[in-house]
Amino acid sequence: MAAVTMRLPAVRAPLDSSAPRGGEKHLVAPGDTITTDTGYMRGHGTYVEDDKLIASVAGVVERVNKLVCVRALKARYNGEIGDIVVGRITEVQQKRWKVETNSRLDSVLLLSSINLPGGELRRKSAEDELAMRDYLQEGDLISAEVQSIFSDGAVSLHTRSLKYGKLAQGVLVQVSPSLVKRQKTHFHDLPCGASLILGNNGFIWIYPTPEQKDDEAGGYTANLEPVPLSDREVISRLRNCIVALVTHKMMLFDTSILYCYEASLPHQIKDILKPEVTEEIVLEARQRLLDLEG
Repeated sequence: MAAVTMRLPAVRAPLDSSAPRGGEKHLVAPGDTITTDTGYMRGHGTYVEDDKLIASVAGVVERVNKLVCVRALKARYNGEIGDIVVGRITEVQQKRWKVETNSRLDSVLLLSSINLPGGELRRKSAEDELAMRDYLQEGDLISAEVQSIFSDGAVSLHTRSLKYGKLAQGVLVQVSPSLVKRQKTHFHDLPCGASLILGNNGFIWIYPTPEQKDDEAGGYTANLEPVPLSDREVISRLRNCIVALVTHKMMLFDTSILYCYEASLPHQIKDILKPEVTEEIVLEARQRLLDLEG
């Protein structure tokens, strides 16, 4: 007879509201009036009607001096120069790869925008063009940086730094790009024994922290050694913690993920996604973040 899991209602501790609330976001729906002040400039996600600045999308109002725009809560990724992204190769073309990066159009990685295996810098020849599929082929996951934006909105990538390149063994989690917090670095080695690449495009890569950095490979040799069970358990727990944070619409960055991971340790990995456990660990992580800010 199969076991049945029953959940009973439980009283949750209220969230401490003593932390400063000055950073609350102003949420709007399409058609909501943002301001009637004519001194503001209209940005993305807004339009003017009867001297009123009105939201055209549902999202968070952002103000930069006199510029007002609305960042949509659910939207495709809009690339910005310098963004760190995780993407999947979808097609090998002449002198370029097409990359899926969760944006409206496929991104482009030019042959001239990569370091060849070995890390040497030289002019790409016809032989290199013929060997493109040996470097990256359909289905490969890569980390890259946004180099430029084309006129149609498509993103051009580069992997000229040795920290970018092909991703080997790990787990890919896809979330909304609006939940990934912009930071100085999006590569994080967590103390629990796993590492994260928080792509600005909403693709998050979780992988075992390498024992030593292999800088001579140029980022195109995939390590296919078996991953120990302990590392796989840490990666699985981190993956479930990220899903839990996304369920409660919390911003994803290294501290919030680590706090959620630590709060989940008393529970089994498979139980993290149960609604009552998810709520418990996310509330604990949120409280620690509020205490940190306070």
